[in-house]
Amino acid sequence: MALNPVKRDAYRILQATETVIYLFAGFLIAAGAAILLLTTLLEGVENLVAGRYHEVALTLLDRVLLALMLAEILYTLVRFAREGSLEATPFLIIGIIAAVRRVLVLTAEAVEKFDLSDPAFMAVLAELGLLALLVVAFALAIRLVKSLEGR
Repeated sequence: MALNPVKRDAYRILQATETVIYLFAGFLIAAGAAILLLTTLLEGVENLVAGRYHEVALTLLDRVLLALMLAEILYTLVRFAREGSLEATPFLIIGIIAAVRRVLVLTAEAVEKFDLSDPAFMAVLAELGLLALLVVAFALAIRLVKSLEGR
């Protein structure tokens, strides 16, 4: 069924507006990622000069993985603007990166804060276990999506 010219024009305007919004969001994410990496580099050099090596490693780990998450979101936005459809796989990858980021930061922080007799250590272990299950669930979801796309 063909749309009348007014509805067709309105539909095109809405599609163009949606694309502009996604592209603008993409530019903001790219700028945020660039600023994040620049400030990470500056803070890393400052901590390195001050001899706070553990802080350098923790900050680099945390922020570089956050930048990778932003890059994956940007990839998804650019692809949506180009093709007009969203896919689940990039979001699942973002989830894996986020969970791995949290695992790495949590374990790096736990090394300094806790000993085995500390009751809070059990809470950290429980969170690590849940994060591990989350990574496995995301990986299985990616495999399922890929197998469904192959049909």
